[in-house]
Amino acid sequence: QVQLEESGGGLVQAGGSLRLSCAASGDRFGIDNMAWYRQAPGKQRELVASITTTRSTHYANSVKGRFAISIENSKNTVYLQMNTLKPEDTGVYYCTLRTQILRTYWGQGTQVTVSS
Repeated sequence: QVQLEESGGGLVQAGGSLRLSCAASGDRFGIDNMAWYRQAPGKQRELVASITTTRSTHYANSVKGRFAISIENSKNTVYLQMNTLKPEDTGVYYCTLRTQILRTYWGQGTQVTVSS
């Protein structure tokens, strides 16, 4: 099995920055892509950003220009740099890993709270 270890969440004022990290470990595997999702209170979970091993990226319109996703293939680690944070960015953030055989693994989630 693959385990995902997340870190970097916390409390920050509007306009501040955080960087989330997610490292994969466990059984041998090949990565197809990794991604970050978030779920705000009372809302459905949404895709924030994704990245392939060739560094092709996708961003939700709400975070485009403020967030940046990156990957270190040799470490099986994905990062999410979050700048100019807004209160509406508050939520539980989850990282995911999809293998080359299309199995998907989820992290436990980390809380991000942006205050006014």
